[in-house]
Amino acid sequence: MSERDDLRQATAKVLDNEGVDGVLSGGFYGVAEQAPKSQARGKAAKPTHYKVICISMYTEDLRRLDAMVDSLKARGLTKANRSALIRYALGNVDVDSVPKGL
Repeated sequence: MSERDDLRQATAKVLDNEGVDGVLSGGFYGVAEQAPKSQARGKAAKPTHYKVICISMYTEDLRRLDAMVDSLKARGLTKANRSALIRYALGNVDVDSVPKGL
């Protein structure tokens, strides 16, 4: 048997479908909890406490936002990010003082 044949046999053993399927199904590590039906079909359950959205912002505003986030991180607020800063700003807006020409 050649070295190449030995390599093919070793590769076949490593890539054995039963072993791979066992690891991917969770059976390799023990009995997995029953997944909700939405996850069983390959779809992740949608979160209900937040939504992912898309907004448009001018590049200069994004630069300012990123500079603010960098400043907060430099002050030790390691969890500072764009979303957190926007959420903080939303909580501090006085809608009565927003100019009409916004």
